[in-house]
Amino acid sequence: MKATVADYFKLHFIVFLFGFTAILGKLISLPSVEMVFYRTILAAAGMAVLIVIMKGTFRVPSQKDFLKLILTGLIVAVHWLTFFGSGRLANPSVSLVGFATCSFWAALIEPIAKRKKIRPMEVGLGIAVLVGLYIIFSFDFHYPLGLLLGIASGLTAAIFSVINSKLVTRISSYTITFYEMVAACLGIAIFFPFYQEYISSEPLQLRPKLVDWFYLALLGWACSVYAYSQMIDLSKKLSVFFIQLALNLEPVYGIALALLIFGEQEVMSWNFYAGTLIIIVAVALYPLLKRRFEHHFNSPLQ
Repeated sequence: MKATVADYFKLHFIVFLFGFTAILGKLISLPSVEMVFYRTILAAAGMAVLIVIMKGTFRVPSQKDFLKLILTGLIVAVHWLTFFGSGRLANPSVSLVGFATCSFWAALIEPIAKRKKIRPMEVGLGIAVLVGLYIIFSFDFHYPLGLLLGIASGLTAAIFSVINSKLVTRISSYTITFYEMVAACLGIAIFFPFYQEYISSEPLQLRPKLVDWFYLALLGWACSVYAYSQMIDLSKKLSVFFIQLALNLEPVYGIALALLIFGEQEVMSWNFYAGTLIIIVAVALYPLLKRRFEHHFNSPLQ
């Protein structure tokens, strides 16, 4: 299926919602790991209700596919944990720069998984995005472990996106989202003892405030159930690489939303605008170059 203009707008709306998660994360009083735990619970429950209302199915074609869904859900859990862990050990700038490697990893992994040639243009655009984010954020090499965790979050994001792009050809995006959110929730619950023993010095905070439930509902249903399932659905029409490339606008949207919602009136420095311009140009160039070199993109491995 070919992508339409509406599909590109939908993708950027999804990226906008993902950028909004940073705002919700600041508004929710729970620590990040507990917050993600409740996010996956609400996402799984919301997805189950939506499947029933839409008269969908919980059935998976084969046991092999079911195991892939569970494994992918665990990878999603690792992605979220490494991303938030990176921000905890370093700072948000380092974690976002590390996460930005997702488009670079997707440019390498997707062609191998789908037995197509690695596309130099995609690798080049992925590197361009890294340069843009490097300019936006003050990159600090004093946090090697934080950087490694950020890169791990980018790698795992590329891996589960590639897997989902193949699963969605035979399984509903709603069914995929449901089982992966359940598996992610279980994965984080299993991680709790390690988290409490080696990372957090505080007891688990599993009693959200009343206002937290409102923000968690937005996080779980709008930013997870809708955004995650629709992103999987878009992978039928758009390459994983382009989706990951567009996701690099997430921190840009997040910063813009923070300025709007929290009323910060300070003017951004030149590096923000320069880096943002590089990212936007890279994202905008991809569909144009893809259309021009379509025959090269579809060449299978010999």
